[in-house]
Amino acid sequence: MDEAYRLRRLWEAPDRDAFLRDCADVRAIATRGELGASGALMKALPRLEIVACYGVGTDAIDLEAARAGGIRVTNTPGVLTEDVADMAIALTLATMRRVTAAEAHVRSGRWADGTFELVRRFHGCKLGIAGYGRIGAAVAKRAAGFDVEIAYFDKVAPPGIDHRRFDTLVDLAAWCDVLVVTLAGGPGMGRIVDARVLEALGPEGFLVNVSRGMIVDEPALLDILERRGIAGAGLDVFLGEPRIDPRFATLENVVLQPHHSSGTVETRRAMGQLVRDNLAAHFAGLPLPTPVI
Repeated sequence: MDEAYRLRRLWEAPDRDAFLRDCADVRAIATRGELGASGALMKALPRLEIVACYGVGTDAIDLEAARAGGIRVTNTPGVLTEDVADMAIALTLATMRRVTAAEAHVRSGRWADGTFELVRRFHGCKLGIAGYGRIGAAVAKRAAGFDVEIAYFDKVAPPGIDHRRFDTLVDLAAWCDVLVVTLAGGPGMGRIVDARVLEALGPEGFLVNVSRGMIVDEPALLDILERRGIAGAGLDVFLGEPRIDPRFATLENVVLQPHHSSGTVETRRAMGQLVRDNLAAHFAGLPLPTPVI
């Protein structure tokens, strides 16, 4: 990036307002999904033409402000699909088999005092996938190797899918043993996995979320986990990241990850390259590889 552009590093600015007053010539923003770009930031940059996001989620980018200002927005889909699907399966196994709790049992020396409790198996269970896009399909492909029965919820039925489709998330949750959430965020999607969905999962059901923290009604999730209304949860995403609700740390029936599903060397390199490719295409007057707007 330094070789191709004159960079202005906002995060290094001791005085943000003074920094922005000196950015009248800035034509592009490169940002991360959780940082985004507010309408106020865009308005402060009169020559801004494009926001290139390092990540799939654009929740923190004011898309309406971008549209109003004729500003292009790109993200980095596709290159992280396989890693996120891997994490979904890893969290499912870790949660159902209580991998982290069992490891703590060994590390603490408690194994000498007695064997670890029995856990639940993944193979042969009923797997529900909330959101059958690229990541949902990749999860289904991996899960098929465990001989699970797969069903899904999505507003639109993808062509050529043989798995059973449920019309509502509540019905899918009532049917499955583990619900893996891969829904995309965006307007109207907040808290779609609500108390009704969680109650439908029931005391023997598991939730895995690798999508967005906003997708799940977090207070309802904490409540039902604390009273053992569901068996457990594997979570890679939260509200208010990275300062998550401290109640999660007190729960023994959860496996927690620091929003790291795409956190492999290979995928992060590919994401960075796609940011650069989008910027290069824009300034060369070529079609954007992965436009959002």
